[in-house]
Amino acid sequence: MNQAIPYRSIDTKQSLVSAAFRGSGSWRDVSASVSESAAIVFARRGCCMSHVVKRLLLGLGANPAVYEVEEDEESGVVEELEAIAQLGNGKVELPAVFIGGALFGGLERVMATHISGDLVPILKQAGALWL
Repeated sequence: MNQAIPYRSIDTKQSLVSAAFRGSGSWRDVSASVSESAAIVFARRGCCMSHVVKRLLLGLGANPAVYEVEEDEESGVVEELEAIAQLGNGKVELPAVFIGGALFGGLERVMATHISGDLVPILKQAGALWL
């Protein structure tokens, strides 16, 4: 009788964040990616909220860079993202969306601006949409 093969995500490429966090890259690379890219999503691997943010941005026509963060790396990644975002006492939570080189927010902010109709103009201004 055949046995079911358990599902396992096979990822042959490590994300820039994971590589930088493990010491094989530098955080300057992450900082440069944030400042140079029109839209970047930092997300927990397998998180449903991260999936919603990615699908919404893709559905609007933006093609954001997506960096999936492993659970054991999350605290270090969040600290570095806070340093990049230059927050005084604020806290970056995943999923974190950077638009135009600046921290835009998480799922709630993305959804609120989409519902109000302000997200598309913000993405256009940042160069993430070419409509």
